[in-house]
Amino acid sequence: MNIFNQIVSAIDNPQQEASNNQLSSILDTVQQLSGNYQAKPSAVESAMSIVGSYTKSALQQQRNQGGTAQVNQMLNQFGGTQASPQVLSALFGSSQLQSMITQISQRTGLNSQTIQSMLPILVPLVLNLLKTGNQKGNLQGGNPVLNSFLDTDGDGDVDVSDMMSMASRYLGR
Repeated sequence: MNIFNQIVSAIDNPQQEASNNQLSSILDTVQQLSGNYQAKPSAVESAMSIVGSYTKSALQQQRNQGGTAQVNQMLNQFGGTQASPQVLSALFGSSQLQSMITQISQRTGLNSQTIQSMLPILVPLVLNLLKTGNQKGNLQGGNPVLNSFLDTDGDGDVDVSDMMSMASRYLGR
């Protein structure tokens, strides 16, 4: 089951945290970012896709070093729709950040200052998407959305922009 199907399944499961409002809030924040930075929505979605790939690697490393509980703590601490500069240093080293900024700039045409300003918002949005699979009231319980995200076939292709497009269609936008 692909990750978006996991999110839809979580929305349909009253035991999980996901809701249409949570998905709407993520999409609204992406739209606001586009407006705030005069960037095409497709550029912001491409940036989110790259952020998703780097976040996947960082969370896999966190899981390998500190277990699933550490990854869940990161999701719950930093996943949201508000800017969180601390998430960048918690997840990424400076070389990873620079590499991510360069890749986003090359793919989207956004300048590095704009990207640096967006990252403290984009990373929490990706983590918020992953939080949709959390069990209500049980932060240490299984999270099928996170598991799908981290345990894919290893091809490195985490297309968060596709997930955003599917979410828009799902919500009828």
